[in-house]
Amino acid sequence: MTGKMKRQIYFDHHATTPVDPLVLEAMVPFFTDHFGNASSTNHAYGWTAQAAVEKARKQVANCIGSEPSEIIFTSGATESNNFVFYGLSQAYPDRKHLIVSEIEHEAVLDCVAHFESERGFEVTRLKVNSDGCIDLDALEAAIRPDTLVVSVMWANNEIGTIQKTKEIGEICRKSDVFFHTDAVQAIGKVAVDVNQANVDLLSLSGHKIYGPKGVGALFVRRKNPRVGLRPFLFGGGQEKRMRPGTLNVPGIVGLGQAAELAQTNRVLESKKLKKFREQIWTSLKKGFPSLELNGSKTARLSGNLNMTFPGVQNQTLMQALKNVAFSAGSACATDKGMGSHVLRAIGLTPNQMNSTIRVGLGRFNTQEEVNYFIDRVLTELGTQVKVKEMGLFQDPELRKAWRIKEDAYSDS
Repeated sequence: MTGKMKRQIYFDHHATTPVDPLVLEAMVPFFTDHFGNASSTNHAYGWTAQAAVEKARKQVANCIGSEPSEIIFTSGATESNNFVFYGLSQAYPDRKHLIVSEIEHEAVLDCVAHFESERGFEVTRLKVNSDGCIDLDALEAAIRPDTLVVSVMWANNEIGTIQKTKEIGEICRKSDVFFHTDAVQAIGKVAVDVNQANVDLLSLSGHKIYGPKGVGALFVRRKNPRVGLRPFLFGGGQEKRMRPGTLNVPGIVGLGQAAELAQTNRVLESKKLKKFREQIWTSLKKGFPSLELNGSKTARLSGNLNMTFPGVQNQTLMQALKNVAFSAGSACATDKGMGSHVLRAIGLTPNQMNSTIRVGLGRFNTQEEVNYFIDRVLTELGTQVKVKEMGLFQDPELRKAWRIKEDAYSDS
């Protein structure tokens, strides 16, 4: 496909997702007609709101294979992740050792860094291989009698790698250590069952599954084993006194509806996104043979492509494709000039990181958008090759590897 596409294209679904129209439809009445406080139990407005919250609790629980009573609503996965470390540390004060992977989200890494520097905890940060997977033997060897929790994300937000969650859970269960997973990127994309995976605590966010921003949930296992968790907020009896404050009823309703749709659509949606992903990868690799894939080739999210274009600046590529939203890394990165900690962990150099982009495909992307993206990227790569005439690209091996035909930039 060639030609112009005037409207914006969104390929950054790992950062956030649009609210599904069916989610919005479910939410709207709770801003207007059903605006009651879910804690107001003396009249119909409160009963209606409370019933809506409990329905959403069941929808979220069904999505991850838990009991509704094991779901605590929060403002999002960042709060849920913090809740895990603060709540467990209060409940088990003699355990002062934490284990995380080195490619966790900042909401986990920054939290454990605080516990390490301010509260005297010891932290083991598990290294990953070039695919972004932790070593299970290294995990087992790292567990100590005073280990409080192992926190390993189900799927990575940058490179899309899916961890061996079930095996991690088995190791933790055998070692009598709690297992927490940030499953923000996994919900709706892979089968998530907290019992099959031996997960004790799980964090999720609404805005990553086509729900609203500012709402999420924390799964806390209540039996086999029962997880002791202390609140770190105070001021009311909401959520069994675990998370006080007036409930965000419209947001919770939206989260519940989004979770139900994620569960219903997962198989077909993943099949569609994998098809788009493979088309983009195959086409770009054919036109740009030196292209490199970051993360696992097999155990990766269906809509994720993290790619390095040797010799091409990612900012130049992003500038050239202004009407396509994709990223050069995590939207939450705080490395401030040092590049992605995930890409560093899998062995990329600073130059490689500067040539890397992340594409996150989603529910509403179309074949037309995929075709347009492929065409524009190859066109821009062809343009960058042509500027070798200005002396900017002198490496003959790199030019040979590109193999871009002269007509590839005719539409630039």
